[in-house]
Amino acid sequence: MDISLLGKNALVGGGSAGIGRAIAIELALLGANVTVLARTESSLLETILLLDSSQGQQHGFLVADYSNSQALVTMVGTLVQDRTFHVLVNNTGGPAGGPLVAAQTADLLSAYNNHLICNHLLVQAVVPGMKAAGYGRIINVISTSVKEPIEGLGVSNTTRWAVASWAKTLSVELGPFGITVNNVLPGFTQTSRLDEIIEKRMINGDLTRDGVEAAMKNQVPLRRFAGPEEIAAAAAFLASPAAGYINGINLPVDGGRTKSL
Repeated sequence: MDISLLGKNALVGGGSAGIGRAIAIELALLGANVTVLARTESSLLETILLLDSSQGQQHGFLVADYSNSQALVTMVGTLVQDRTFHVLVNNTGGPAGGPLVAAQTADLLSAYNNHLICNHLLVQAVVPGMKAAGYGRIINVISTSVKEPIEGLGVSNTTRWAVASWAKTLSVELGPFGITVNNVLPGFTQTSRLDEIIEKRMINGDLTRDGVEAAMKNQVPLRRFAGPEEIAAAAAFLASPAAGYINGINLPVDGGRTKSL
């Protein structure tokens, strides 16, 4: 099975921590030259130090804030003038929690910008190079909420659905050029995002951390949280040549928590 990414270039959003950092590490292990993208330079430099370069890979980083989409597209546009990216991982932090009915218009617009709009701008920047290379892998890290809404994450649920539909449409349009578009749907994963959710549930329910964690793990047939590297393994496979005929899917990596097919 060919999973080598030697000679391929990857751009990984949210590469400063959590799932994004774990994906960058896995892609480098497969041989890719990885550029990590996030807004905190010091954290990006920490990620770079963790990336394998034993096969001669050259890694880099780009400091950008998704809240400024125009600056983001300008910087990435400059980047792609010198490098063709064969793999794009769209990944950024989720919106704040809370019921959808209480969300302000600004909350929805901010979430759509940071996820749907920025994803779209990044795709537009890298797709010409992918077409020329005859190889492209666009992987969007979203959420199991595209299958089953998650209580207390109203804005996130809404935005993730939009990204999933956008990705499915792109998979049809870009497939003829050898470019696949797929979504990875993480379940409960040990990241700062999970900590935020747990702390909110502790406050709202006047519960202990152990109690909240136990209740959440009880929803998962495997009875545990995922490590970021387990989500990264799925994304790295989808980025590889071996996944060339997998296109337009939503792949839950959730220990079996999602009950729908």
